[in-house]
Amino acid sequence: MIRVPLLSGTRLVVATAPDDAVVLRPPTPGRAVADIAAAVRDALRFPLEGDGIESLVSRGARATIVVEPPALPIPGASVDPRPTAISAVVDELERLGISTGYQTFLVAAGLARRTSQHELESLVTPELARRFHGHVVVHDVEDPELVQLDGASRPPLRVNRALVETDLVIVVSAAESVLHGGPAALLGASGSDALRSAGAYSLLETTASQGWHLSLSLERALAARVPLYGVSLVLNHPQFSGAMRGYPYEPDALERIAGSPLRHVYGALPEMLRRDVLRSLRTDITVAAAFGGHPSVAHAEALLRAVELRRTEVDEPLDSLVIGVPRVTPFLPRERPNPLTAAYLGLGLALRLWRDAFPIADGGTAILVNSFRRHFAHPTQQPYRAFFHATRLGRDPRVLADAERAAAADPRAVADYRAGRTVHPLLPFRDWNACQPALGRLGRVLVAGAADATTVRQLGFVPVHGVGAALEMARGQGHERIGFLLSPPYFPLRVRAP
Repeated sequence: MIRVPLLSGTRLVVATAPDDAVVLRPPTPGRAVADIAAAVRDALRFPLEGDGIESLVSRGARATIVVEPPALPIPGASVDPRPTAISAVVDELERLGISTGYQTFLVAAGLARRTSQHELESLVTPELARRFHGHVVVHDVEDPELVQLDGASRPPLRVNRALVETDLVIVVSAAESVLHGGPAALLGASGSDALRSAGAYSLLETTASQGWHLSLSLERALAARVPLYGVSLVLNHPQFSGAMRGYPYEPDALERIAGSPLRHVYGALPEMLRRDVLRSLRTDITVAAAFGGHPSVAHAEALLRAVELRRTEVDEPLDSLVIGVPRVTPFLPRERPNPLTAAYLGLGLALRLWRDAFPIADGGTAILVNSFRRHFAHPTQQPYRAFFHATRLGRDPRVLADAERAAAADPRAVADYRAGRTVHPLLPFRDWNACQPALGRLGRVLVAGAADATTVRQLGFVPVHGVGAALEMARGQGHERIGFLLSPPYFPLRVRAP
């Protein structure tokens, strides 16, 4: 038997897996660039196609730098490399004659909670925060002054004024998926109707991604008005320090953690102390490469490189897959997840990071290891209450559609979002929609360690006492090829089609 440590909320669960289980580990983080700023400068001067940034800049012009909150990867880093990359872009613009007073930061968070003033400082280096004299705009998807780019598009494409009232737009992002980074960062600065429609069957394939095609449409419409440039970073997997060093990359680390007597002491701690212990662990993320050019071109190349560096091969789809769900939300600030965000992490994120084929056979079982407690961080997650209220009698699509329209028209919910207190009222419905590609392929979803059976059943899942019982239920369905996804971080799976 194999002992497999899994992170469930703040708890460390050690599952006993059969000898023939498929343990999926991400590859060890690759080599990092020695100088992030130099790599970004090269990306600005030597793009993948066309001329460098110097040909787009005139002295005294205005520039808008589009950035995303670093919500991915999970977990985040104690010291994230993206602020260094942003600082390098600002320095290069200054060298070309655009002082910081003529630069604007546009923070595009999409439907997530609008970034607060305190959080804005974490997006740049302390040195840049002290000397920056330009404007900082936090995008508001409900802003009535959004500029319409393409009225014929459905949904209509409306964007922040900072994207059109400028002489140059530069997107600085990390290539995490087709919906995160590159042209998707521009889409994050659009209206709620476009963002609600930005779905994807797989987060690593563009073919069936409406969000990717919407992003390209917006990019083309914006490029007709203002020059665009993109810098896309390829990030290595996060590396943990302390007691978690080597996890989940090294087999020796798995055995060391599973056999450590300290895990029993850790498990006996109150949840608040366990959370503090996890937060105290240093996490490092490094940059493997940086690419420049048109935002979609640079992002596509960086995403392909990231997938190759971070992927794990799966010979054939599994019958069942066990996925640990940590105590984080998929948006910032990091909070305790509610049951829907926990489901999104497992089904909408981990089970959409695939290429070539879905990692679980049709009719298979996904086992999510999390308590799924019905808890909503106040006030950030209050819109999720409306989703659970709408699904208390079932998940009929017509009922959910009516509830979504009501949520979007709720003036108090929209006002709370615009004030930066909560996520947008449409985000819970988009999270649920992101789970549908996986739910459409799976036979059942088991929640191992469920503490609130009623909430689990409300989502259409099956509550189970623990991982062992969930594995027995899966075997009872004839599922013999069982896999364990060692995470976080969640990582790309390249699956050979059956």
